[in-house]
Parts: sequence; structure tokens; C-alpha cells
Amino acid sequence: MTTPQQLPLGVSLRDDATFDNFYLSDSDPNRQVVALLQSFASGENPEPVIYLWGEAGSGVSHLLQSVCQSAESSGRSFQYLPLADLLGKGQAMDPAVILDGLEQLELVCIDDLHLLEGHPQWQTALFHLYNRVKDGGHQLLLGARKSPRGLDVALADLQSRLQWALVFQLQPLDDSDKVAALRRRSRLRGFDLPEDVAQYILHRAPRDTRALFLCLEQLDRASLMAKRKITIPFVKQVLNI
Repeated sequence: MTTPQQLPLGVSLRDDATFDNFYLSDSDPNRQVVALLQSFASGENPEPVIYLWGEAGSGVSHLLQSVCQSAESSGRSFQYLPLADLLGKGQAMDPAVILDGLEQLELVCIDDLHLLEGHPQWQTALFHLYNRVKDGGHQLLLGARKSPRGLDVALADLQSRLQWALVFQLQPLDDSDKVAALRRRSRLRGFDLPEDVAQYILHRAPRDTRALFLCLEQLDRASLMAKRKITIPFVKQVLNI
């Protein structure tokens, strides 16, 4: 059994980014994608490259990290690299050095791929990593807010490689599903969020699911400290909305 590589550069996986925490309604069009990613994470699905994309808050980052969490549980070697963090550390970092040797791992997950736009060195480094991973018989999972065809990538060879991947678009939750997801997440955190409170949060806080879940975490911490139930007045006080 191989040991997962330590996450470098301060990169870490969120504890709550698991398949169990990803909300799916009974008729959710994302169910098939999630099932495929679960088999991909365990190594049962031999697909070499999967490209997952969707608008902000649709759950792309959550699912990439869920794949890594599941891969770790299966004893697979992996690496999760969010470009939003890496590019935020400045241009002095050589992408070829960062990506060097990752092809030796069984699974490489690269998030925020849309941020490659305007970064030719990163595009070149990813192109070579893509080829090394595929030639080595390992797997690559890519996440972005744009489809492969929608990316403004100057390196034509990279864009063609991305279009060869198995591509899935995540469908965002509608409002009723967001309310259900908030209430389910609250139960997982050990408390019940009344529907009227969930509706209040949905219509006054940022509407993408990640932002809504962050509001829920803030409310949970505040209610524990104040020893108060989460009501609409309490939400107004804590979130100032």
C-alpha cells in the first residue's frame, strides 16, 4: 500500500469535503457524475483523465477534494493542487518545479484550471504533466469554471489534450435544493435548521453553496458560544443580514 504524498505549500483538504457531504436530490442530474467519481477515486474506473467544470459554487472543488479523501481511504497516492492558492503565492514559483515528479503518484487533482488563462508557463508545465501522467498509466482529475473549449489557452496542444478528457459539467442546485442542502448540512453538524431560517439565509446571503455553508459554519460556532438556538433574529445579529 502506497502512502499519500504530503500536501505542500500549505495546501490542505477541507474535512467537510467528502462524498457524504455533497448534496444530491432524488432526481439530481449530478448523481451519475458523482458515482463515476467515486469509482475513479478508488481506482476501479481506469479512465486516465476526467475534466469537471461548473459555475462558482456548483461543487467542483468539493468533489475534487472528495476524490482525494476517498483515494486516501483507499491507500492511493495522490496530490491536490488548487491553482487559486498556488498562483496567489506570486510569480516567483516555477510551475515546472511544482509539477515535477507528480506523475509518479496514482492520482493528481488540479483545481481552478480556468486560472491558467494568461499564464503561459503554467500552461506549458501542465501540458507536460498531462503527457507524463497518461504515459505512466496514472490518473488526472481537473476542475474548472469553464469547459475545455471555453478556456482561453494560448497553447493549442494543451487545449486539444483537455478536450480529449472525459468531460462533465456540474449542474448547480436550484433554490429548493439549496434550502434542503443547508438543512441537511446542519443536521450533519448536530443541529436542526428550521426551514424559515434556511429560506431567510438563502435570500439574504451570497447564494452559491460554498458561501451558504460558510454562513452555516459561522452560525453554528456563534450559537455554541452564545448557547442560543439559530433563529432569524440570531441570524440577523451574527451575519448582519
